[in-house]
Amino acid sequence: MFPLTVENKHVAQLLLSTGTCPRCIFRFCGVDFHAPYKLPCKELLNELQKFLETEKDELVSEVPNPPPKKIRLQELEDGIDGMDNLSQNGEGKTSIIEDGSIASKNSNLNVCNVCLGILQDFCEKEFIKKVCQKVEASGFEFTNLVLSISFPPQLSVREHAAWLLVKQEMGKQSLSLGRNDIVQLKEAYKWITHPLFSEELGVPIDGKSLFEVSVVFAHPETVEDCHFLRVICPDCFKPAKNKKSVFTRMAVMKALNKIKEEDFCKQFPCPPNSPKAVCSVVEIECAHGAVFVAGRYNKYARNLPQTPWIIDGERKLDSSVEELISDHLLTVFKAESFNFSSSGREDVDVRTLGNGRPFAIELVNPHRVHFTSQEIKELQQKINNSSNKIQVRDLQLVTREAIGHMKEGEEEKTKTYSALIWTNKAIQRKDIEFLDDIKDLKIDQKTPLRVLHRRPLAVRTRIIHSMETHYVDEHHFRLYLKTQAGTYIKEFVHGDFGRTKPNICSLMDVTADILELDVESVDVDWPPALDD
Repeated sequence: MFPLTVENKHVAQLLLSTGTCPRCIFRFCGVDFHAPYKLPCKELLNELQKFLETEKDELVSEVPNPPPKKIRLQELEDGIDGMDNLSQNGEGKTSIIEDGSIASKNSNLNVCNVCLGILQDFCEKEFIKKVCQKVEASGFEFTNLVLSISFPPQLSVREHAAWLLVKQEMGKQSLSLGRNDIVQLKEAYKWITHPLFSEELGVPIDGKSLFEVSVVFAHPETVEDCHFLRVICPDCFKPAKNKKSVFTRMAVMKALNKIKEEDFCKQFPCPPNSPKAVCSVVEIECAHGAVFVAGRYNKYARNLPQTPWIIDGERKLDSSVEELISDHLLTVFKAESFNFSSSGREDVDVRTLGNGRPFAIELVNPHRVHFTSQEIKELQQKINNSSNKIQVRDLQLVTREAIGHMKEGEEEKTKTYSALIWTNKAIQRKDIEFLDDIKDLKIDQKTPLRVLHRRPLAVRTRIIHSMETHYVDEHHFRLYLKTQAGTYIKEFVHGDFGRTKPNICSLMDVTADILELDVESVDVDWPPALDD
């Protein structure tokens, strides 16, 4: 059933005669159900012309004595003049033909003067197949997708001009047309193309999908359509570092909402002029949202930094924990890059023992994303077999939101350490036993000198929850500490020239230093432990 009614015929005739395609005519007539838009473009045009011919015949039969041509011509000119010189540059396409209806040079409907061909050529199966061929050749794994369409900003200007034209026509019939009554171009495009894309690729279109296919349209011929808005509404067009042009869709819409109708009509033709060419596709890109892998790592070497150690552009050590893990993940997930994060960090000469330190890796734009639990286990084993400096456990895929549990532990949880301590004075067992009785000792730590180049200067209060001593010899003992996360253990031992108070030196009245430090546990219950 044809979607237009008698009430729509004046608007439909006006738009068709000025060069608007059938689908855009449906939009301006408020047709908000999908089926009519999905018909082939040529079929829609034939049906529309039949509808208008029928309505025209009925109109002629109702008006046996039409007014003279000169009067009709004057009425038409008055109507156009009422829009403040809608076609002031002499480029208007309207003319009067024998039966008194509005005709145009574009009455055979070439390129739509509103959508610039978007709802014509780019809704057909041939174009959809070309896009899908590029998607399939991209090498991404996906079970659904989200389609992102970017239209030239001047489409908003042309739609505004057509709206003003239709608004005036409907006003003659004591009817109104608000901007929100028009079906948005992007909505109509989705109604038509989503089922075609889904059918061609064999997967559903899902707005929450991590796999995105973006299609960017441009229309160089009409690129200057927006420029007058910048003169009238300069505040709406401010340069942005991440934008190539000030004429973004948002900026144009902001200006259109601000400009007065009469000012718009003085600057831009209503109806908009018909273009010579359709839009062009300047970009078809595929991208997959990041996926996240988490686990725990043990570090057994005392010459391995957590992240690449580079000073003044010079690399100090060959590898790092980050690289020993991430290099394997990058290869298997076919990702472009990665971001490594962990629950705290240890110094290059500190081992991480026990259940290890929680970590998470963001894999950017991965081409492969589907893995079985067995494949993840095999990946973990491959990492562990590649180096004797680290070991990984509990490797698993996680969500972005879940990583928050790891970051919470950096300040809120506790950590356990084992330190081998040297003293300048000879000591006996009784000289260190008192440390075992100290509980929840508050210390103030000014940012250590060794990290002042990368951490802001501040005094941080931390808690040493408990200490346990094991006597080794008269100049050495081992100290086991349970502390608040974020405590600088080395500085708590040697005092950092008085920047950490109290410290082991001040408590024992000796000069002390730390010879070896191990992280025994990081008490963050994340990620979930897995069976071996």
